Amino acid sequence: MTLLQHFTELRRRVMWVLLFLTLAFGAGWFAAPYLQEFLAAPLLNAKAAAHADDIMLYTKLTDGLMIQFSLAGLFAIFATCPFFLYQAWAFIAPGLKRPERRLVGPMLIMSPILFLAGAAFAYYFLFPIIFAFFLEMNRGGALPTVFFPVITDYLSFVINMLKVFGVTFQLPLILVLLNRIGVLTRAAVVKSRRYAIVGFFVLAAILTPPDLLSMVLLALPLWALFEISILFMKKE
Repeated sequence: MTLLQHFTELRRRVMWVLLFLTLAFGAGWFAAPYLQEFLAAPLLNAKAAAHADDIMLYTKLTDGLMIQFSLAGLFAIFATCPFFLYQAWAFIAPGLKRPERRLVGPMLIMSPILFLAGAAFAYYFLFPIIFAFFLEMNRGGALPTVFFPVITDYLSFVINMLKVFGVTFQLPLILVLLNRIGVLTRAAVVKSRRYAIVGFFVLAAILTPPDLLSMVLLALPLWALFEISILFMKKE
């Protein structure tokens, strides 16, 4: 293909992605209330277990509209991601050699899977624990307390945490990719294990809320993913 043909092909695939993103946003607009209910469930369940009122606050007149837009956009991005990766693969695959295709193809498949695994870990395991912990800490104070979380602040916190765990669960892909292209050896990774563990706890302390429990619950999976990555590295 000539350079002009490459640009034409790229433009065609970008247009397909934008069209899919627009359609996904439309679907996300109708799915936004259910997505909001889904994201609020961990905190509301923790409040119910603590015998607290399941009330969340709107503080601005436009909060409902802005939440609808943000959740519809979030839905559109997540729904479009697999289609985008397919289009990217279809564009670059013809220019790759067979060993490169064998390396890049599984990476593109595993990346969204690991992202969803990280987000699921945060939603189903981390959130129930830390929300129950925070509620108990608030209720255990010397003065009577009533907790009515602001819905916009809560959704921002939850979505950011899902992103953090989704991105950090990409660690095995990064390490294995660096190993397969010859940048990082298995022996070097094993030798740096102790420094990596310290780095995981430092990173977890930066990315999570300022409490020991959240830090540990992020650092330990990172450590486990680090060890799993070593198993898939070449032993050269």
